[in-house]
Amino acid sequence: MELRHLQHFVAVAEDQHFTRAAERLMVSQSGLSASIRALERELRAPLFVRTTRRVTLTEAGRALLGEAERILAQVRSAHEAVAAVQGVLRGTLALGTEQCIAGVHVAGLLAAFRRRHPDVEIRLRQAGSGALAEEVAAGRLDLAFAYRTQDDTDQLRSVALTSEPITVLCHPSHRLATAGAAVLPEDLGGEVFVDFHPDWGPRRATDAAFASAGVRRTVALEVNDVHSLLDLVDENLGIAVVPRHFRHKRPALTALALQDTDEAAYETVALLPPETATSPAARALITLLETGDLTPPPDGACPS
Repeated sequence: MELRHLQHFVAVAEDQHFTRAAERLMVSQSGLSASIRALERELRAPLFVRTTRRVTLTEAGRALLGEAERILAQVRSAHEAVAAVQGVLRGTLALGTEQCIAGVHVAGLLAAFRRRHPDVEIRLRQAGSGALAEEVAAGRLDLAFAYRTQDDTDQLRSVALTSEPITVLCHPSHRLATAGAAVLPEDLGGEVFVDFHPDWGPRRATDAAFASAGVRRTVALEVNDVHSLLDLVDENLGIAVVPRHFRHKRPALTALALQDTDEAAYETVALLPPETATSPAARALITLLETGDLTPPPDGACPS
């Protein structure tokens, strides 16, 4: 099995099209097709279902994809490690982050990293913590800043950054704001909730906290960005249960503590592959985060 076969396979799987993959790889379509057929012969299994419009992975193809991505990521890390030993950090830093993550000012961190390592190409992807964990484990991302949603595995490890408690945000005219006291999960059973998509880290942690308290809640207004969530609460269309630092983005809203939940309900982590598979660029970024003199974000600004 040759590395180019795996590179060709991953490209076709990503583009779901032989012609587009061949153009991206700058190889002939016939050469790409021959490479895939050679890989299929070696594995004794079809990897794609081919139609006139696109190609999709077979069950065998899906099984191979994750392994192929990890192998290629490790090869890339090996090349970058040799360059680092020679005193030059180059290659690509593929970073993922969830919105408004606590414990790290992503823009400032990347700016400081670029000043120190100008030969490294930075790629940034924003997504939910669940998807980011899968991307790091598969080798598609070098690291990600996310909320902890699972325990460490053989393919994924986490470095703790910070933690913060649950906070309830509501409109100043809401009955909860009028009471002006900390609330319990059971006090919120009949409320209309604004929350993020289920893949987001805060949504997963909030769902777990309410499930642990035995309180059922329905998210009626589901959004995919922080500002939309705050706008809906600001119009008194519902309440939101969020990490505490969100309250600084909309000071006019009332913030209440949620009692009888874990004190550190939201834990921010850096997600990385196993130590041996971590790229030099990812190591340098984490070192900079831990020891660098970074400019903090202004008060009320989104940390990421």
